[in-house]
Amino acid sequence: MSAAASVLADNSTLSRLDRLFFRLESLLTLAGGFAIFLLVLLATVNILGRWIFSSPISGYVDWVEQAMAFIAFLGIAYTQRMGGHIRMDILVGKFRGRYLWFTELVTTLLMLAVTSVLIYGSYMHFWRAYTIGDSSLDINLPTWPAKLVVPIALTILAMRLLLQLWGYMRALKQGGDKPVAVPLVESAADVAAREASAVSGHDEEKTA
Repeated sequence: MSAAASVLADNSTLSRLDRLFFRLESLLTLAGGFAIFLLVLLATVNILGRWIFSSPISGYVDWVEQAMAFIAFLGIAYTQRMGGHIRMDILVGKFRGRYLWFTELVTTLLMLAVTSVLIYGSYMHFWRAYTIGDSSLDINLPTWPAKLVVPIALTILAMRLLLQLWGYMRALKQGGDKPVAVPLVESAADVAAREASAVSGHDEEKTA
């Protein structure tokens, strides 16, 4: 699954927390998009400066390198919430009910374990850069702000995974095919129909 999936909502505490946390994830994704916009603007100014004035932006490559962390990681939790990370649904897509939610629970738990290791490693990488005063090669930009973005974004992803674990455990207990606060596995036809509806401006929020 690589397209955004449906996430249902109700009046439960889990669903309210899911929607509240989604606001934070949306703001971070917007910040990542703004970083892309600034990078495009910087590239345009750099090209025009080189072409018209023979004077490109000093440290352009350094700025691009620092921006990559913001672009790559700020939207990672948002993508997880929407079910947008690429995975293989050939087998999982055939499961229904508790079999599906148990499988999702196990895979989400494994993802949380991997994310926890990455949080520790990326934080130590940031701390090392901060303590030694690591900087870029050209204009000596400090690298620790960009490196700090990684453990922060991964921590937010871990919190999203904890919410989804709660959702899958709730689904495993209750059964059924429409739990809240987790991305639902959809057929290609369902995804295409929902995307067409969203483009036409008639997409309605689903509630359980």
